[in-house]
Amino acid sequence: MKVIESIYSDARIPYGTWGSSYFPAWQMSALSEVNIGQFAGEAMGRILSLRKVPQTALDFLVIGSTVPWHWKFWTAPFVASCMGHRIPGHHIEQACATGLKSILSAAAEVQSGDSEVVGVLTFDRTSDSPVGVFPERRAYERTMALSDVWDNFGFDPATGGAMLSTAGIAARKYKIDKREVDELTFHRYKQYFHAKNSGFLDKVLVPLEVLNIQGKHLGTIDSDAGVRQISLDSLRSMRELDTCITSGTQTHASDGMATLLVTTKSKAKELSQKPEIDICLVAKCEIRTLPGLMPEAPALAVQKLLTMTGLKITDIAVMKSHNPFAVNDAIFAKVLNCDWHNMNNTGCPLVWGHPQGPTLTRVTMEGLEEAVSLGGGYVMIFGCAAGDVGIAAIFKVSEGGK
Repeated sequence: MKVIESIYSDARIPYGTWGSSYFPAWQMSALSEVNIGQFAGEAMGRILSLRKVPQTALDFLVIGSTVPWHWKFWTAPFVASCMGHRIPGHHIEQACATGLKSILSAAAEVQSGDSEVVGVLTFDRTSDSPVGVFPERRAYERTMALSDVWDNFGFDPATGGAMLSTAGIAARKYKIDKREVDELTFHRYKQYFHAKNSGFLDKVLVPLEVLNIQGKHLGTIDSDAGVRQISLDSLRSMRELDTCITSGTQTHASDGMATLLVTTKSKAKELSQKPEIDICLVAKCEIRTLPGLMPEAPALAVQKLLTMTGLKITDIAVMKSHNPFAVNDAIFAKVLNCDWHNMNNTGCPLVWGHPQGPTLTRVTMEGLEEAVSLGGGYVMIFGCAAGDVGIAAIFKVSEGGK
């Protein structure tokens, strides 16, 4: 059995140079009051300072977001100016795959030799998402208004269905039982609160101050506001909105940012907080499944990725998913013949929220941090995205040359 070593042989993520905001739920924090692009740039500057990484080390910036924000036309150069370092860059957008796709794009930048140290900065604000007005000459309504977040969640123009209906369709296809989905959700909440209470999340999440345009304090983002303890009985009593889907077994809209660096192997040792830790990208995969079956897409992507690499699911030390519906993880366990108890050990978007752009970036950081705590190993990151897309990637964390 041959396992490929790395698709980007020179690209590395320097350990401990990453950081994420907490993800407060929609309209529950001061983030709903500010330009999220500007905030993200300023927050990245703060995180780099805390990680003792000079901004001048960066020579390129990849940003990722999905919800339009004020001055988005200027994309990465504007956000870099907010960070405090004038460098070029570009913008990535692929719905909820954006966070991982941005990391992959940065790795390609480094591997090509075009850049030496690439900053990855992903962010989104679902609170008060903008409404666009579109002239449509081929539609019955010549002018159409679209609420960017809520209308897109509620309607897939390719299928006519809503995001929620994909979960119900997939649950019926795989004969998923509501009792299992409720138990899975309850377990995910226990995992999150254990990680929070143990201090694990402090290695990834950074409390951040929010200022208004005059520089006055609006608030501090220091919790995943909106997340609360939940009981199994309360989950079981919730009304089904579709097969196996209740308000408690799906995620919630939120705001936030997350950032990390991708650089060369030699530069990673210079920037890393622990130079003996090596983090490389082994392989990546994207697929698109049949219409209306988004929750099965991550499992199919992982299946393909394992075939590509020669790895088995038992070779993976850490598995973390973007799971907007608990059904996603139940389907994944069924398709891959694995135990859903043994994934998302430190929390997941089902619990802490869904700001889209930075979601998979935070998932990746938590997964890499967990692998370090285990002494290394393969890390599988995967998730779904609008359009019935699945994305997956395998990272390898090694310590001391192992």
